[in-house]
Amino acid sequence: MHHLKFAPSWLRILIIFLLTMSILFRFFNLDGKVYSHDETYTSLRISGYTINEVKKEVFNNRVIAKESLAKFQGANPSKSLNDTIMALAKEDSQHPPLYYIIARLWTEIFGNSVTAIRSLSALISLLVFPCVYRLCRELFDVPLPIPGVAIALMTISPIHLVYAQEAQEYILWSIAILLSSASLLRAVHLELQDKDELTKQPPDLFSTWSVYAITLTISLYTFLWSGFVALAHGIYVIGVARFQLTETVRNYLIASLVSFLAFMPWMTVAIGEFFQFLISGEKTTTQSYLIPVFPFLLMQSSRIFFDINLTLDNPLMYLITPFFLIFIVYAISFLCVTTSYKVWLFIITLIVVPTLPLILPALSAGGIQSFTEPYLIPFYLGIQLTVAYLVATQLYNKSLPRRTIWHIIMGLLIICGLISSRVNCQAVTWWNKGINDSNLQFAQIINQSTSPLLISNSLDNNYENVFSLSYLLEPKVRFLLVNNQKIPKITNEFTDIFLLNPSDSWRKLIEQKYNVKTNILYRDRYYSVWKLTKTRNSRRRNMPFNNQLSTGW
Repeated sequence: MHHLKFAPSWLRILIIFLLTMSILFRFFNLDGKVYSHDETYTSLRISGYTINEVKKEVFNNRVIAKESLAKFQGANPSKSLNDTIMALAKEDSQHPPLYYIIARLWTEIFGNSVTAIRSLSALISLLVFPCVYRLCRELFDVPLPIPGVAIALMTISPIHLVYAQEAQEYILWSIAILLSSASLLRAVHLELQDKDELTKQPPDLFSTWSVYAITLTISLYTFLWSGFVALAHGIYVIGVARFQLTETVRNYLIASLVSFLAFMPWMTVAIGEFFQFLISGEKTTTQSYLIPVFPFLLMQSSRIFFDINLTLDNPLMYLITPFFLIFIVYAISFLCVTTSYKVWLFIITLIVVPTLPLILPALSAGGIQSFTEPYLIPFYLGIQLTVAYLVATQLYNKSLPRRTIWHIIMGLLIICGLISSRVNCQAVTWWNKGINDSNLQFAQIINQSTSPLLISNSLDNNYENVFSLSYLLEPKVRFLLVNNQKIPKITNEFTDIFLLNPSDSWRKLIEQKYNVKTNILYRDRYYSVWKLTKTRNSRRRNMPFNNQLSTGW
């Protein structure tokens, strides 16, 4: 095995094929999926407007076209890059500004279309492969093609494809985690080298630790959860030093301190908003529901390798997840038994430390929030590194039957990934779309009308739902958006009128005001869509609605 320092020819050919497929999957049908409410927030932040400004201009009880919403969904001359940063600081400091700065500059060049903004994530996602190669070279000091196997598995990983086609910062965060981790391992390894192994020219430790400080700062300015990744790094360094204050520990603490000082301006804003939130006693308006913790982890673990958009409601999920659970547990056990503590400690801390802050509160709350999947990205990466090590070592086992079995297993993993990517890239929606999973159904109903009007208010999540839905509606659709629960001013120029997410009290007030009935068209845990229908009394009184359609108004 000692001559296998680089990937063999068959693995290089496989990697080239999978990389080609990966690029095709990432850039195919970028505008085909529902533009979710989280992505509309990204476009809003890029525009530089705040939610309050949008509600003031749009939710004003006047009929508008979808073109009026486009002003708040991307870069525009009336707002600058500084407005983008200030809007984040005022309303959404939990999202650091790095990705939004890059996205703002990107859209100024390539436009505000769905394809343009998502292509940024797709392009960034290609950096995963050189970064994971670098990390594996630093982590696994064995003459096996582990980096090549890791790249092969990650190219067709369904979980990476999900975030590579989403207009959010999560794929950039993956890159930052890989870079900071590789930089840390490089610095630690140089310091732990024996003096006899050093060349005549000693390594530049200042430069290596500076690189770590920079990459950690980039990670912090990408996603706040990077603080727990930094904590995992700290536990690893202290563990390698056997809980002694060595020079390595001191250098790590200095580099981390420099990173957190560089992040202090934004951390101050985020902490200030957090305390203001506590004092005001406000509750988040994000619609979510609780998922049982262990089924959630099982589902997300299997989605690393196989994902055809199954949910916990589907019995097939419970047939698939046990196989991947056994496989992952075996991979972790194999890692801990066959590697030194300097290897397995790093991966275990990367998996466990950023995940515990999600799991522990969820156990006491009775479930985990439905929008927390991206917070598990360190968990995904750690599992993939573990599996890559297992597969790579077993592909060159001395036993021919074992080698044959593991070649089959690797082939199955690749097939699962290719099938998942194929299904995903042609789908209109996916599990990460959450609230807006049913947008296409609503849009098709509304678009069938000759002259439709969509009415909604500014309460709860109606703001982002309206913006998300607008991407699927035809130009003929008009919007009547009101502040809070004011009674809308409905004219007689529309053939069909729809209500989006009305409260029962507001809906009944509209019925009384115009002497109409409201019929439910669709309802789920997030959405309710109603249609207004005239009563006989309203027709006798010649209420201001068009009577063109006997089946409608």
